[in-house]
Amino acid sequence: MFAGLLAGSFGIVRAMGKNRLRQHVQSTSLNLQAMIEDAGLSAEEKDTWKEGWVKYQDTVYEYNEEMLTFLVMGIDKDSDAVAVSEGTNGGQADAIFLVAMNPEDKTIKVIAINRNTMTDIDIYNEEGAYVTTTKAQIAVQHGFGDGMEESCSYQQKAVANLFYNLPIHGYAAVNMSAIATINDSVGGVKVNVLEDMTAIDADFVKDNQVHLIGEEAFWYVKYRDTNEFASADTRLERQKQYLSTFMKVAKRAVKKDISVVLDLYEAISHQMVTDISLDEAVYLASIVSGYQFDESSFYTLQGETLMGEQFEEFYPDEKALYELILDIFYKEIE
Repeated sequence: MFAGLLAGSFGIVRAMGKNRLRQHVQSTSLNLQAMIEDAGLSAEEKDTWKEGWVKYQDTVYEYNEEMLTFLVMGIDKDSDAVAVSEGTNGGQADAIFLVAMNPEDKTIKVIAINRNTMTDIDIYNEEGAYVTTTKAQIAVQHGFGDGMEESCSYQQKAVANLFYNLPIHGYAAVNMSAIATINDSVGGVKVNVLEDMTAIDADFVKDNQVHLIGEEAFWYVKYRDTNEFASADTRLERQKQYLSTFMKVAKRAVKKDISVVLDLYEAISHQMVTDISLDEAVYLASIVSGYQFDESSFYTLQGETLMGEQFEEFYPDEKALYELILDIFYKEIE
């Protein structure tokens, strides 16, 4: 009913969403200067240099202020999103993606972040008080807090810090229980199975094409054999594959009927925590059909997975991460 009312005033909703999105970001600036070699400036560059510029391999860059960046998290909970007591029961972020929209060249780029990426996370006690900051898998950060907005705020901070204080304009933490609903909202998704998964579904034979419907999508995206080394890495490849195909199918569905977004937002609202309002979601959906997106738009952090004392640990290649940030979020100064 609510979605129906909004659909009737679509133009107003869209305008409100556009105006409010950029208000999400707190005052912040990227800090890339501390990374890689400190390139010397020419006399001319020193005269014209502006705060926030970066020089790397004889090229000067500045952050693209027009970028819209969103954090999308898949939380390992098969239930509705409900508040929990302070501690470590907020649920881990088993899927982490940064979605970067560039209004200047009308492109969408998605960065998949390995859930085992070792980075600074903040530790809180059972009273919710900050204790210390330590290196750990980035996925565990969401486990601290209340499992709702507080946990999302912690996770957003950890991801932003990993990307050198990257501005993030919104987040959506979706419990894994919502996968089937999301998948079926666009009529399902076809995939070529990347690895043998017949242990959970007889149709999941490697290289077999499957039209995922309902719980099939849930298991394809979530399952991993924890007894197999680097199973999180291979699952991430499946998540990338699925999300890439889903976005193309969803793009066509939204272009045909914008109410798909309204209906889906309402359908999964009880399984999702987000600071992206419905009017903001409508605005984003209305412009995404004009943006370019394909398999080459997906990026994965380069690095190495090692076995830690207890759990697997993924160590990102810092130089590759630095160059990725420049490539996606910065533009060259002429």
